[in-house]
Amino acid sequence: MNIGDVADLSGLPAKTIRYYEDIGLVEPLRSTNGYRSFRQSDVHKLAFLGRARALGFTIGDCRSLLKLYADTDRASAEDKQIAEEHLDRIDRKITELTEMRATLSHLVDACAGDHPPDCPILADLAMYEKSPSATKAAI
Repeated sequence: MNIGDVADLSGLPAKTIRYYEDIGLVEPLRSTNGYRSFRQSDVHKLAFLGRARALGFTIGDCRSLLKLYADTDRASAEDKQIAEEHLDRIDRKITELTEMRATLSHLVDACAGDHPPDCPILADLAMYEKSPSATKAAI
């Protein structure tokens, strides 16, 4: 199969498939003229990667999960550990986003939105105060 067919079947853009090839997550066959030739197993692997990335797993996590998936003699403990660590990252991000939303909601409610330029939103953004949550939010 060519990259266009694989993109259609896997649901991933050709650019993403080429990137995954560049970083070694998939290794399609190459014909003598250099064209990629994907197998059904490559399509399956790419769909796996697409689903894992949609769930927010990092490239490193995806690499580990693919190795685990290929190892039929493994126990599922490592799979679970990777997923639990990712779930912890999601929970931390939800907490950060909830805090950001509360702050922004308060600022929006405090701004009159009328003609005078006095606005607590801009006043708050202009404050120079290094807080851990502000630094995290900016990252």
